[in-house]
Amino acid sequence: MLWAEITGDTWTIPSTRTKNHREHSIPLTEPALAIIAASPRRSDRDCVFGNGRQGFSDWSRAKAALDERIAAKFEWRLHDLRRTAATVMADRLGVLPHIVEAVLNHVGGHRAGVAGVYNRAKYQIEMRNALEAWAGHVTKLAARG
Repeated sequence: MLWAEITGDTWTIPSTRTKNHREHSIPLTEPALAIIAASPRRSDRDCVFGNGRQGFSDWSRAKAALDERIAAKFEWRLHDLRRTAATVMADRLGVLPHIVEAVLNHVGGHRAGVAGVYNRAKYQIEMRNALEAWAGHVTKLAARG
């Protein structure tokens, strides 16, 4: 995440940095904005997070440290967090599948084939509602300890 990609309460990832080469605007919830605001803005770094000039790296070591810290009793991958968010949004929070796809910036499903040709909706309001529901869910889980 680059500071220049954040405008107000929206993070816009340019097409050059997305897997499907499509710009993706993500509404930022209050908890996300608080985390961003707590990140020190340094003149020698464009990235919001990380220690080096290029932002965060060394995911393997960071994940191993997290596994140790939480005493992980099962094998998991960072991508599982994305899968969990998508599943919980759909299963427990009532988010429609095409909105989950929009949050994840997926091109398949409702944006594939003829449907994708005619439906150019960005679903910004629906994505904001989905992400606010997700933030509320995570906040409740964190409060439980």
